[in-house]
Amino acid sequence: MAWKVAWSVLIDGQDVTANMRPFLTDISVSDKDGTASDSCSLSFDDSGGQALLPQDGARVIIALEGAQIFEGTVDSVRSAGSRGGGRMLSVTAKGFDAKGKVKDGQRWHMDDATLQEALGKAAEMGGLAGVVLDPAFAAIRRPYWSPDGETFLGWGQKLARELGATFKIRGDRAVLAKRGQGLSAAGGAMPTVLARIPGNVISWEISPVANRGRYKRATVRFFDRENATFRTEEVTVEGVEGVEASDAVQTDAADADQAKGIAEARGRESEREGGGGTIEMDLAVEAQAEGTVILAGARPGIDGTYRIVGVTHKATRSGGATTSLEIKQPTGEAGKDGRAASGAPPASVPVPTPAPR
Repeated sequence: MAWKVAWSVLIDGQDVTANMRPFLTDISVSDKDGTASDSCSLSFDDSGGQALLPQDGARVIIALEGAQIFEGTVDSVRSAGSRGGGRMLSVTAKGFDAKGKVKDGQRWHMDDATLQEALGKAAEMGGLAGVVLDPAFAAIRRPYWSPDGETFLGWGQKLARELGATFKIRGDRAVLAKRGQGLSAAGGAMPTVLARIPGNVISWEISPVANRGRYKRATVRFFDRENATFRTEEVTVEGVEGVEASDAVQTDAADADQAKGIAEARGRESEREGGGGTIEMDLAVEAQAEGTVILAGARPGIDGTYRIVGVTHKATRSGGATTSLEIKQPTGEAGKDGRAASGAPPASVPVPTPAPR
């Protein structure tokens, strides 16, 4: 059966598309917003054991419809089969080399330095070519930095949670970008996806309002050394209506600047958790985690702008190709039904009537 979507696979720089075409059955690529590595899975018909096992750690590049959607290294290979059920070979790759020095614990410190300098040193010791930071994060200066025995991967994720950032390793570089802004670490705008009903949307399930993770303000305590007393930094979350709860961070910050940064990060996280859901649509190779999706045609209160927090592209030989989006942070008209209320219910809503006597 012929593929309905154009795809290509490069292994260690060599185009193996033609060799894979008779046997490749499924392609799946996942892009998350930070804590999880990008990953991909290739499934092969291995009924005759004809598929050659790729070398562990081989570099993999995958493209759909001419757009590169994944770059990483082979992480695992799995064979599965049953009597009378055929045989399949699955190859899984991750966005970074899991055998590399990113898993080494690091013990060092740096005094009076910026985050760019400290994280750059950690990346170099982790075997990476460098790290790209959001300009606002790169300029953060503190009197003391240290991973304190953590791996580069673990320290990066810890800093990302503190700063409200997305931390990822892609290829030989790490990225630390501000979450919820729709911008890349370099400051450029992330792609915007238009989801239309009817049109390219297959299905959706969205809750535009979710109050469990929302707070009116975020507070962080720190010790003021000049006055020898504890003080509190407070940030008010914009656009939150009807919520009075405060998000009080349990651990103390080192100083006022760190406390303010943590409070602002918690505020952005509260905005992000204001609602969410999923959208399945026709293949949209431009969709990326931390990008934007605009939904139109669902209904008033659901249509609007959302932040993409996870993307999964799937292509199969027996069918077509789809993109599944995990979304959060509703903005614009999402969650707001501005239609004027009327006394009569809409024609589509059944009206209960008394039973005949």
